[in-house]
Amino acid sequence: MKLWVIFAILSAVFAGLTGVLAKQGLDGISSELGMVVRTAFIFAFVLLFGWFMVPKEQLGQFTWHNALWLGVSAVTTFLSWVFYYKALKEGDVGTVALIDKGGFVVAVVLGWLALKEEFSWRVLAGAGLILVGVIVAAWRK
Repeated sequence: MKLWVIFAILSAVFAGLTGVLAKQGLDGISSELGMVVRTAFIFAFVLLFGWFMVPKEQLGQFTWHNALWLGVSAVTTFLSWVFYYKALKEGDVGTVALIDKGGFVVAVVLGWLALKEEFSWRVLAGAGLILVGVIVAAWRK
């Protein structure tokens, strides 16, 4: 198994844990306060991670192009978190997490359109199954 696949699996495991742990942390407080506190912790962890893990010579390679796209990505991450926490506060963690994973479909389509990434039958089938799963999970009588 390739290392990036292992990293992706670990990402999924921790993302699943994140939803359950965050739902517990939101007990008695607003989704906004929960997101702010969680983000403050993330900020501290990321700074420590960067201090120890980022090779110092890479700092000279950082450009305005990098800053622009990473900044725009930060805005979309922020918006994703705002709506995720609002949904998590009111909804079931499993349903919210599954609907959130519908972002895979968006990523596949945008990766194909904007980045010219491959769009194979396996990716199409996976995106279709996720889309069906999202619809089934979100369906309410």
